[in-house]
Amino acid sequence: MELILKQDVQNLGFKEDIVTVKNGYGRNYLIPQGLAQLATPSAKKVLAENLKQRAHKEAKIIDDAKKLAEALKSIEIKIAAKAGGEKLFGSITNIDIAAALANGGQEIDRKFITSGIVKRIGKYTASVRLHRDVVVELPYEIVAE
Repeated sequence: MELILKQDVQNLGFKEDIVTVKNGYGRNYLIPQGLAQLATPSAKKVLAENLKQRAHKEAKIIDDAKKLAEALKSIEIKIAAKAGGEKLFGSITNIDIAAALANGGQEIDRKFITSGIVKRIGKYTASVRLHRDVVVELPYEIVAE
């Protein structure tokens, strides 16, 4: 079944991509949730026209994302957490990294940060997806309070 995505779907594709999925996944999840629509010939023509008009705007969006990526690389992130020896009491997640970035002056939604769950003191990296073409690796350090 061919579908046109209306929103980004993790591990499937980005908005306005044409994807092929199994019938049940499309009929029972993607279409009812409003995440996709059927890729009929007329819908494909409308999508092609929209993409053609949006190509110019996309270049500006990518430039803005690259500037933001440079600004993020200049921020040094240190997250203080309670620890017993090397092990943390609790864990550090995307929410904590987003809060540290907000303290540094850059508001990034936690959905776009991928770091995993960290339970030890040390240096780690998180990837921040600013655009489908712009992903920045962001180093951060966890220190004991």
